[in-house]
Amino acid sequence: MAVETADDRAIFLSADDFGTTVVYQDYLGGVSNVVGIFDNDFIEVDAGGGVGYALQQPRFVCRTADMPNAKENEILTINGLDHIIRVVQPDGTGMTTVVVEVPR
Repeated sequence: MAVETADDRAIFLSADDFGTTVVYQDYLGGVSNVVGIFDNDFIEVDAGGGVGYALQQPRFVCRTADMPNAKENEILTINGLDHIIRVVQPDGTGMTTVVVEVPR
């Protein structure tokens, strides 16, 4: 259980600091702006054979209250580019990590 409030969590996600404002499009056609932290880190993947390769892992972290019913296949528009939600991971403390992919 989290000890901070939703307003406290919003301070960490401020667009003035580390946050990014994205457009969330739910499956019912609703559209809303959500502030969170977008990361598109590279991770090393070991496929065997002794040489790893790099793979991008885009994810968006936001307050659970801002996307309480997020589902797979909904859309997040991040920096003008649509991303498909693939995994929604609420952590039980009021924050959710959304794993996304760019359609090809």
